[in-house]
Amino acid sequence: MHAETTLQIAPDHPAFAGHFPGVPMLPGVVLLDAAIHAAQQTLCQPASADSLNTACQISSAKFLSPVGPGETLSIFCTSSASGSIRFDISSGGRKVATGTLVLPPP
Repeated sequence: MHAETTLQIAPDHPAFAGHFPGVPMLPGVVLLDAAIHAAQQTLCQPASADSLNTACQISSAKFLSPVGPGETLSIFCTSSASGSIRFDISSGGRKVATGTLVLPPP
C-alpha cells in the first residue's frame, strides 16, 4: 500500500530556535516524527487515538539534505508484506530523508 501526504514547515517553527543560529535547519527528529505520523495516519488507520501513542522501531534513517524554514515536504510511505514501512521525504525535487519504520501491530 502507498500513501502520500504533505507538510508545510512554518518559518517560525520552534525547532529552528538554536538549530542553528544564522543558518536554520529542521532537526532530523522532526522529520522522523513527521514520517511516523504520516505512516500511522495514512497506512495503519488506527482504531483509536491511543494507538497513535505506541512506540515504533526506526530500522534505518538517512538525512540527505537540510530542510529550511517555509519548505513544503512531501512524505511518501510504502508498506511491505513484512510489515515494515519505507518512507521518503522530499522538498521539491530534492530528497531530504529516507528510511524504514516498523510499527507495532494494531
